[in-house]
Amino acid sequence: MEKDNRFIKGAAVLAGAGLMIKFLGALFRIPLNNWLGAVGMSYYTVAYAIYGALLVLATAGIPIAISRMVSERIAVNEYRNAKQVFRVALVIMSCIGFVSFCICFFGGDWLAVHYSHNPGAGPALKAISPALLIVPIFSAFRGFFNGQQNMVPTAISEISEQLTRVVVGLTLAAVLLKVMHKGTVIAAAGASFGASAGAMVGLLVIFLIFLSKRRAFNKNITAGSQTVEKSGDLARQIIVIAVPIIIGTEMFPLMNLIDTGLIMRVLENTGWDHNTAKYLYGLLGSFCSPLIAFPQIMTQGVSISLVPAISSRFKRNEMESLRDTVNTGYRTTMVVAFPCTAGLIVLAEPILKLLYFTRPESCADAAPILVIMAVGIVFLSIMQTSTSVLQAVGKQMLPVRNLAFGCLGKIVITYALVSVHWINVKGAAIGTLSAYIIAMILNAHDVRKYTGTKFNYDLTYLRPCLASIVMSACTYVIYHLIYRLCAGHNPVLSNALACFIAIVIAVIIYAVMIFLFKAVTLEELEANPKGARLARFLRRFIK
Repeated sequence: MEKDNRFIKGAAVLAGAGLMIKFLGALFRIPLNNWLGAVGMSYYTVAYAIYGALLVLATAGIPIAISRMVSERIAVNEYRNAKQVFRVALVIMSCIGFVSFCICFFGGDWLAVHYSHNPGAGPALKAISPALLIVPIFSAFRGFFNGQQNMVPTAISEISEQLTRVVVGLTLAAVLLKVMHKGTVIAAAGASFGASAGAMVGLLVIFLIFLSKRRAFNKNITAGSQTVEKSGDLARQIIVIAVPIIIGTEMFPLMNLIDTGLIMRVLENTGWDHNTAKYLYGLLGSFCSPLIAFPQIMTQGVSISLVPAISSRFKRNEMESLRDTVNTGYRTTMVVAFPCTAGLIVLAEPILKLLYFTRPESCADAAPILVIMAVGIVFLSIMQTSTSVLQAVGKQMLPVRNLAFGCLGKIVITYALVSVHWINVKGAAIGTLSAYIIAMILNAHDVRKYTGTKFNYDLTYLRPCLASIVMSACTYVIYHLIYRLCAGHNPVLSNALACFIAIVIAVIIYAVMIFLFKAVTLEELEANPKGARLARFLRRFIK
């Protein structure tokens, strides 16, 4: 376990940063929605959607490719070539950024009119375009540090970027709308420019960290007889690794696109009127989907940290150590995923009412959908972890193929189940769950085949599951007890108080349960950074 300290620490750092970024994003969206209204937000949303689509090229595959290639070269002490990978990646990313910037800045008005049919989005697209020039360069630095299994620069720069985006975006939107009275079109552009300002600050922060670390890294570079790899060869390697990852990343938007094109049509063809079909689809897309994104933040931290940790061991042919790391990655993922699933299942409706308290009836209708989607968190987490393992050992095309099979299964299952009147939109959630299961099973076969990893199913799956069941049962009782004690008061405040107390106690109960069930041992906790103090405290209660 001690050898995996850096991997687990990196996963924790990225998970913490991801939660902070999500929280800041929520702080940004709430006042912006109130100021701009539905029409003004449509300008911002269109600009951000196009920005996000172009950004996939820069942030999906190439940083992972950089991370893997840098870690492989550091593993065999080829620090000069590791730095050469970074230099080549910077050139590639700069070219991608320049092209993306030109498309968004010079073609902003055309895209707003002809693609989105929303001319007011043009200024917002132009305001966000500088971010497309900067973020790719920013991502190259992140990949370089991640390849050294140092996730702290990535976390610090991402938080700096998001914080600047929130402050600058909200300030400009407020000043342009309320002080200068420029209208929602220009105010939306001001909010969009927050992303550009954030990218500038994020790049500055990570560049300063790079300068502070450069001397230590350069000490490892020896002139000797080390052959420097050709830039063209490195560029080809980056592209070969990155392209399948980018395609795989696009599979998830494709799954949403399947839902968008299929659900409404099938619902209306099976007897639902247009307005009811829109309502049912809104329950899935607007009420439930955003909640499922939060657990993914923590499991994604594990996935990103796994790539350099495994690829360095694979390069040195340390297969036993590699298998240990794979097992640790799966166990860490399950310790996070199971309580998220269990908590959302037992508190589905209360959590929805906490967030969407003005629409309690819709929350009640959305709760069964959220329960189904919550079950998918476990399978999605396993799929993401196995995808990272395969990417790290040079089999990055296999997860793409496996997820493609999952998408085909989703289309068939979604169409069949949404057509059943009493299942309706819940069929789409079941279809997505099926896609994750299909891809997970196929990935599991490939992981065993190419790494030889054998899993302890009791330790990896059963024990975290049992700990989560105990936690969820206690959470259910605590929530309803507190809610009934508050009966007669404001139902919104009663629900919020009951949710908050139940969730806090659930975290404490689960932390105790994973040690009681020995899903994680106190010895393993002691071996991790800053775990010794916590282990000493827990030994007072757990023998």
